[in-house]
Amino acid sequence: MPNETSPVTRAARAPHPLNGTSLSFDLAAEAEKLRREPNWQAHGHNAKTLVKHPDFRVVLIALRAGARMSEHKTDHCVTIHALEGQLRLQLPDGTVDVSGGSLLALEQTVLHDIEAITDSLFVLSLGWSS
Repeated sequence: MPNETSPVTRAARAPHPLNGTSLSFDLAAEAEKLRREPNWQAHGHNAKTLVKHPDFRVVLIALRAGARMSEHKTDHCVTIHALEGQLRLQLPDGTVDVSGGSLLALEQTVLHDIEAITDSLFVLSLGWSS
């Protein structure tokens, strides 16, 4: 277990295919693995890229209540599919709450900040054209 002065390193993960004709995931099992890793335990957030194609990404993200992904924007269209918990997004035109079972789509370059109101799990999808 790391002490307070040593950096937390990402646990080694078994390799898995990131692209292919058909990929399938047990999201509950993947979430459990994320929450057992040192990054989650030390910082309250962790993520795993599930799919990585040249024009599309899917990332599973776990955030502990109070954890944030600070203000940022992407050059890609984004969807946030909340699986568990409650997220609060700060957008240029206001605040949006996204609860488990909800999906939010954002145009490219929309500035946003994500905060977990409760322990949360979500799938972030990013797509763009070549």
